[in-house]
Amino acid sequence: MLNRREFLRNSGAMALGAMVLSGSAKAFLLKDKLPPAGVQLFTFFPKMDNDVKGTLKQIADIGYKEVESAFSMKGGYYGMKPAEFAQMVKDVGLSWKSHHVLGTPYINPSTGKPMTDQSGTPLRTLRDNYQELIDEVAGAHVPCIVCATTAFGNAEELKTSIDILNKSAEAAKKAGITLAYHNHDKEFTSVDGKVVYDRFLDEITPVMKMELDLCWVTKAGVDPVALFKKHPGRYPLWHVKDIDKDFTGPQPVGTGVVDFKRIFENAKIAGLQHYFVEHDMPADAVQSITTSFNNLKKIIG
Repeated sequence: MLNRREFLRNSGAMALGAMVLSGSAKAFLLKDKLPPAGVQLFTFFPKMDNDVKGTLKQIADIGYKEVESAFSMKGGYYGMKPAEFAQMVKDVGLSWKSHHVLGTPYINPSTGKPMTDQSGTPLRTLRDNYQELIDEVAGAHVPCIVCATTAFGNAEELKTSIDILNKSAEAAKKAGITLAYHNHDKEFTSVDGKVVYDRFLDEITPVMKMELDLCWVTKAGVDPVALFKKHPGRYPLWHVKDIDKDFTGPQPVGTGVVDFKRIFENAKIAGLQHYFVEHDMPADAVQSITTSFNNLKKIIG
């Protein structure tokens, strides 16, 4: 005869087994293991500079819990010191998890000169300011710093960027934070006969992680899940945005061709810790991230 403990244990196992057979069970278990949704603040560039706190509150009111910051035309962290911005994020009920920086200077196509903030000060880069940037992010207790883009148009630029990322990754580790690299689709083209993204993975210390942009990797024709399986645990950060069927540009989650359900089902293999909804230069940023949030709830529970 079963005792009470055995009965409860067996009953629980049977109930769980029944759930697994149902369509909702997988979504329940998936939701239970995923981090909360975040927003990459570049979605609100440059409008956020006009009302930083109000923008953050709009994001929190939708239901997002985390943010990843980007550069600001006001300089610094939306015109603030890191600690001041961190407190503002906390005050509206959000958590600051990551910050984007440049690897090398971004050259403004219209001027041919490095991009500056509104005061005329060149944007800081890992090439020239890696220790300063890392120390600021670490000092604000932000766990991740991400290289948003870097130069690799030829073999010399690529070698320089690889050296910068190796140096920055080790410095970030010493400071107690993680450096990651964010891709566009160009990283999946070749320089000197080898795909740039493969060189980053092969030649940069595994201390550096990757922030996979699901829109751009899809545009490049590369399977995100295949990357997770080839490099398990190296993808703790994702940019979650869709792309239209003609691959002309980003779209809100659930309105394009990215297979988010399959990707999120492989989150554990990727090593996912944080994911950020993003939409580059949308017509209406609030509407876009609201659509993405609501569709994510349908896709992953």
